[in-house]
Amino acid sequence: MGNFDGGVLGRPPGRPFFALAPMADVTDAAFREIIAKYSRHGKKGGGPDVFWTEFVSADGLASRGREKLLVNLKYSENERPIVAQLFGARPDNMRKAAKIVADLGFDGIDINMGCPDKAIEKQGAGAALIKNPKLAREIIRAAIDGAPNLPVSVKTRIGYNKDEIDSWIPELMKEDISALIIHARTRKELSKASANWEKVGKVAELIKNSGKEIILIGNGDVSDLEDGIIKARESGADGVMIGRAIFGNPWLFDADKKSEDISIREKLRVMVEHTKLFEKLFGNVKNFAVMKKHYKAYAHDFDGAKELRIKLMEAINGKEVAGIVSDFLKSAKFDIN
Repeated sequence: MGNFDGGVLGRPPGRPFFALAPMADVTDAAFREIIAKYSRHGKKGGGPDVFWTEFVSADGLASRGREKLLVNLKYSENERPIVAQLFGARPDNMRKAAKIVADLGFDGIDINMGCPDKAIEKQGAGAALIKNPKLAREIIRAAIDGAPNLPVSVKTRIGYNKDEIDSWIPELMKEDISALIIHARTRKELSKASANWEKVGKVAELIKNSGKEIILIGNGDVSDLEDGIIKARESGADGVMIGRAIFGNPWLFDADKKSEDISIREKLRVMVEHTKLFEKLFGNVKNFAVMKKHYKAYAHDFDGAKELRIKLMEAINGKEVAGIVSDFLKSAKFDIN
């Protein structure tokens, strides 16, 4: 998207850029700020190079009730460059939503055409657009029309029930998109099958043969930076998007940090910091239970983790979480430093 593929501070020549995947009720402003801090975003060897927001309904943003959704488009200057992800199947509403995103100062717009959630597909959005290329192209044109000065990208899958790269991807490439993010699975496979990065390579060939300057970002089953570098090199992708591996590991995008070097004490301290920031930003508008999927990841794979998680699942606010962690650290009978 625009110049996101080059000139990123501290990125060695030839290394792909890395992006944080959009994940509903996960990659909100609180978690992104924690990631920016502990992955040293913007510093030499730090990352990610680009942030994505959670996806937001274009229909909702175009409605009178948009205020409730704007909370999902909160971001800090520490997160730039940052891309807002939208979903929807009504071009007029996508146009209006894109204008709102532009007015909020985002660096790019991404359209979700891969989400398999049944409620979203019922609207004709997400992965349902793979079956409706004509509407998909109208949606892209509407986003560009609503935000003519922003790069517009599409995040999608390799097909609906089977590999449809040769028919689906060229349709998207007929429009003036800046980037394609390819989740290397079909909609039918969900996340049950392994991501097939050979298919990302197939898309890379299509882009290369088209003569268009479209940035390609691969997504699916990337465990860490090293794994991403290998997958990008083998597939020809310009960038790599990482999602599930970020759970419980906001240090992931720091090339100078190894996850095994992070002490249990540090992980739990950052978990509490994350919780307090969540309350500060979303205390009155988001359910505290949203944080509990993070606790499962932070409190994992060490002596006493299961018992700690059980207590954390019962917590109702940040103060309780801080107390539970403090008691655990005081009573720990093993090395937590």
